[in-house]
Amino acid sequence: MSIDVFDFFSGCGGTSAGFSQAGFNIKMGLDIDLDAADTFSLNFPLSKFIHGDIRLVKTSDIATIVGDRQHPILFTGCAPCQPFSKQNRHSDNKDARINLLSEFGRFVSAWLPDYVFIENVPGMQKNAAKSETFQKFLKLLDTLGYGYDVQLVEAQWFGVPQKRTRLVLLASLNSSIEIPARTHGGEGARYATVKDWISGLPSLLSGETDPNDKDHFAMKLSDLNMTRIRATPEGGGRESWPEHLILDCHKGYAGHTDVYGRLSWDKPAVGLTTKCISYSNGRFGHPSSDRALSLREAACLQTFPRGFQFSGSKQSRARQVGNAVPPLMAKYVGLQIARHAKQFSSAPFNIT
Repeated sequence: MSIDVFDFFSGCGGTSAGFSQAGFNIKMGLDIDLDAADTFSLNFPLSKFIHGDIRLVKTSDIATIVGDRQHPILFTGCAPCQPFSKQNRHSDNKDARINLLSEFGRFVSAWLPDYVFIENVPGMQKNAAKSETFQKFLKLLDTLGYGYDVQLVEAQWFGVPQKRTRLVLLASLNSSIEIPARTHGGEGARYATVKDWISGLPSLLSGETDPNDKDHFAMKLSDLNMTRIRATPEGGGRESWPEHLILDCHKGYAGHTDVYGRLSWDKPAVGLTTKCISYSNGRFGHPSSDRALSLREAACLQTFPRGFQFSGSKQSRARQVGNAVPPLMAKYVGLQIARHAKQFSSAPFNIT
């Protein structure tokens, strides 16, 4: 017996990549972004894909994909996080994406999947002006008979070499379930580092692309930014620059200390964003080479397999990587679901 995964708001497929590594069968992806749809289909060619706005998709449209439900099914609903991000300064409810979780709830209500998984930014729960949709979703789960666990977790607790705080919900129909315990840090294994995940990749210069991997490319830096990054030590930032290199807007300003920074080899990376290949938009400078992170390096820091391929422009591919659920975190959630299914199902279940 396996578990069938239906990945709503799939993006490029980070969640599906992790659940696939846990031994699950990826049945379906759904997303409105065409490049993300192409990436998903490129990496999960045996899965069905619905390219479109979930608000226009009927619950009956997935009937043939659900089929006769010979296996437990898992619905994942990692809706766009931007409306709930702390970077979004607006305090109203006018962003239409805020209600996308309710659209996911339509499918949960119609099909009653055995398991439900949600990953998002902490603001989905913490921002009072924007958390109403999340609270309604919890009430829906209560009404439908789900047991669930909701926690703020750090991606680095599950071996992801990145400081990334996320809201995670894991639900099971008619039984309780818990989010898996941390595997790294504390009394577990040490946190994974940048070196663990990218040190073996081929070297690159600024503006260069690896001839054997189209996703291992580094954006070209201007002459001024080349001077700046050369003046920046591993793990450092603009505090190391001479005065003439500092931007006027940063003089006398202590905020946004990560921009124009380099990563450290022996520490986790900062949280990757949709600008993860841009030197000027975060601590996305390579630890020792005079360039920004390559897309492949950013994908590795998100724990995508090295053979995972991305579709679209360079900026689109970076957006897909930055928006993705780290596959390794999803894998550990998947293994927890597998253990739960083995305990609560009479059918044989092999945990891979």
